[in-house]
Amino acid sequence: MSLHTNTNRRGEKEMPVSDYFHGSRRFFDAKEQVTVVKIFAGDWYVATEPGEMLATILGSCVSACVRDPALGIGGMNHFLLPGDESTDAQTSESARYGVFAMESLLNGIFKAGGRKERLEIKVFGGGNVINNSARIGSKNAKFIRDFLRREGYRIASEDLEGDHPRRVHFYPDTGKVMMRQLKRKDDLVVVDEEAIYKRKIATQPVEGNIELF
Repeated sequence: MSLHTNTNRRGEKEMPVSDYFHGSRRFFDAKEQVTVVKIFAGDWYVATEPGEMLATILGSCVSACVRDPALGIGGMNHFLLPGDESTDAQTSESARYGVFAMESLLNGIFKAGGRKERLEIKVFGGGNVINNSARIGSKNAKFIRDFLRREGYRIASEDLEGDHPRRVHFYPDTGKVMMRQLKRKDDLVVVDEEAIYKRKIATQPVEGNIELF
């Protein structure tokens, strides 16, 4: 399936990033003729009906867009590994947050009838948007690549790391993904939102382990 980097399908002006974090999480876009579902940090969602577009904005967080093309169903998650910036995200307790986020999404797709051997997976995010040596985004990107490889999944397409936030639109019924890097000053509001989320999860336990079936 294709990966597009246009602003949107018809070239219309997009919602400002600052507005994305407010208002309804689910609404009908009359211009695009789709129901938009916003995926925020810590969220995951599986669309089982046509006509939905999953949207997220990523800084150092990462998202997986996962789809069963035979059924036309799919979903997206959005997560960040918490913990000390000097910690190795692959071996620390913080990796459990990534495992939980990935298993939650995959389990939701399996419950809807998806099959592991058919899944098409595209991954995005992991930008090193904070100017320091920790390269938090790269650690998140490494986690999602390593997790999928260990679990026997192939990545069909990816856009990871770099220095900028990203806006991602995913159409599960067709598999189409539209991604744009955000480079305007106003777009960096995503960095502040992720900092709030990181402080929140640093004080909360992982919800638990999920068994895949």
